Amino acid sequence: MHLVTVATCSLNQWSLDFTGNCERILASIAIAKARGAMLRVGPELEVTGYGCLDHFLEGDTILHSWEVLRTILRTEEVKDIVCDIGMPIMHKSSTYNCRVIIYGGKIVMIRPKMWMANDGNYRELRHFTPWAKHRQTEQHALPGIIREVTGQTHVPFGDAVVATQDTVIGVELCEELFTPDSPHIRMGLDGVEIFTNSSASHHELRKLNRRVELVREATMKLGGVYLYANQQGCDGDRLYYDGAALVALNGQIVTQGSQFSLNDVEVVTSTLDLEAVRAHRSASSRRMQASLAGGYERVYVDVRLERGAQEESTPQEAFRYHLPEEEIALGPACWLWDYLRRSRTQGYFLPLSGGIDSCATATIVHSMCRLVAEAAKNNNKHVIADARRMTGEPDDSSYMPTDPREFAHRIFHTCYMGTENSSPETRKRAKDLAEAIGSYHVDLNMDTAVSAVKGIFSFVTGKSPQFKVHGGSNAENLALQNIQARLRMVVGYMFAQLLPWARGKVGGLLVLGSANVDESLRGYLTKYDCSSADVNPIGGVSKTDLKKFIKWAENEFDLPILQSFLDAIPSAELIPIGETPQADEVEMGMTYDELSEYGRFRKVEKCGPYGMYGKLWGKWKDTLGPREIADKVKHFWTMYAINRHKMTTLTPSVHMESYSPDDNRFDLRPFLYPVRFEHQFAQIDAMAAELEKRATQPDVLKAKVD
Repeated sequence: MHLVTVATCSLNQWSLDFTGNCERILASIAIAKARGAMLRVGPELEVTGYGCLDHFLEGDTILHSWEVLRTILRTEEVKDIVCDIGMPIMHKSSTYNCRVIIYGGKIVMIRPKMWMANDGNYRELRHFTPWAKHRQTEQHALPGIIREVTGQTHVPFGDAVVATQDTVIGVELCEELFTPDSPHIRMGLDGVEIFTNSSASHHELRKLNRRVELVREATMKLGGVYLYANQQGCDGDRLYYDGAALVALNGQIVTQGSQFSLNDVEVVTSTLDLEAVRAHRSASSRRMQASLAGGYERVYVDVRLERGAQEESTPQEAFRYHLPEEEIALGPACWLWDYLRRSRTQGYFLPLSGGIDSCATATIVHSMCRLVAEAAKNNNKHVIADARRMTGEPDDSSYMPTDPREFAHRIFHTCYMGTENSSPETRKRAKDLAEAIGSYHVDLNMDTAVSAVKGIFSFVTGKSPQFKVHGGSNAENLALQNIQARLRMVVGYMFAQLLPWARGKVGGLLVLGSANVDESLRGYLTKYDCSSADVNPIGGVSKTDLKKFIKWAENEFDLPILQSFLDAIPSAELIPIGETPQADEVEMGMTYDELSEYGRFRKVEKCGPYGMYGKLWGKWKDTLGPREIADKVKHFWTMYAINRHKMTTLTPSVHMESYSPDDNRFDLRPFLYPVRFEHQFAQIDAMAAELEKRATQPDVLKAKVD
């Protein structure tokens, strides 16, 4: 046997927090060494944090990265362990996303990223240059502050592999695993036995399985050990990086880390037999291809990863995936905790309407409080210290946030802002939910504020707008609804600023929004209403998934009150209560399930109106006619185009869904559309007419494919 112990990790890094990032890197190295590891791999750009964005264009960011690396190189902990560390480096006046391999207080080599992530949430080509000289290296001149520590003037920079006394290590960076021609293929054929992958891969519902399957596939055909490291947490923007560091051997996951955690540092170690890799590679076809493969430059380091007598190899674990409902409960909750503690505010304020969206937001905050309580019970010192600070405890306090309801009462504030159009049922649901989760709840009526604004308009114009049920026009009806919604934002921010003061505390609260991804896509929200907030934990989740989450949370969190939210008809409650209640789906002219379909075809399948119609006809033709489907598609695109401008002011929300309409980063589109889509809709009408015509033709014509 040839046993080696290796370590990978998930770190909760924060963009530009050079001091904190350095501490977490060193902590992970110390843990890896304590467990006997001879190789440690960290997340992508772990020195700076991945989400620095245009700060990567600043010389300061490069300088401070070298300063952090100098601190690491000087530390005794890193002297006798091979470490793979991520940071930006400028080489020949171009900035690269790099891995720096160090051992014995010296830099072994620098490996720049070759294939960039430049889709969806990623903009790496804006900040970094891809290394295009495959299997080639150059000499990189080290800055003076590093030369003083290592005694080196130049080190290899480029696409090479690291050869130790007993094995060969190859580096792969995040997106390179996802490309069709991944570097691990050629490296494996050239004898690399251990692959490292340093990632900053964000959470998205139902995404983890793709990542895991790619790691499995990478070593199933090639054979080898694969170490996957990932960032974890919110590092300063809309993304939650979901950890799940893992170690794979010959196509099987051996060890995995947590996907959702409040831990700042999590290290995963495994002891593996390299002879198993060599045995896996004995197939004749693999050996033939290896004999033809081009070679990589090997950079030699005088160390042996095998450490003699060791424990037995790590047994394989069954990989566990979370249910989507669990992902909704945990991902946004972890993101909210990071945002709260790093913003150094004193809690959250939520307008709690009695509807399912604000209910879901409140339940996610409850999940956050449960995670905090669990971490406190496990004596997580960072969580305990953050909880004491935000609750205003003195420095010598022994307070422990081990009760989620008690902790929520300190940091979570909810408010029902009713008007004459609100129902007793929603008021009661909001109050009962607040009591169940422990939030500090305020119940108020704001009719006087609404009347005051209406009075100003009437005084100036001499006109008194009326609701439609009282004979008013559509314009009057909409304006009267919008003023209620917008005043809720104003009142909400006032209470968020002053509630801590009213309770004898200091500081302010962050306002939470509760617009789901489908309503944003359709534009079914008032611009600058209480969907305008500081952050929104459900802005990337569909209504369909939210309902499933609430049903799951009812049992898992023992919150029977949640069933009443599922039973209620979604309503904005902005018009006078009458015989026919105001129902969201009726007003939108489409169901939430249909909205999810439109969203996926528009963004994920990259369909315009005409392409969407063709796909939906194939999916819905058994229940709807060609004209009905055409009307639905045209109505969606018309409303989407009219309301797209609202996405430019969308509250920052944790990214969760692949069809998010977030205009600020993920979904870049115009916000002034030709809303009639004359040419596109004409083509849809022509296709609908042709499909109707086919339906009247003999069966032989029906079989023709357009």
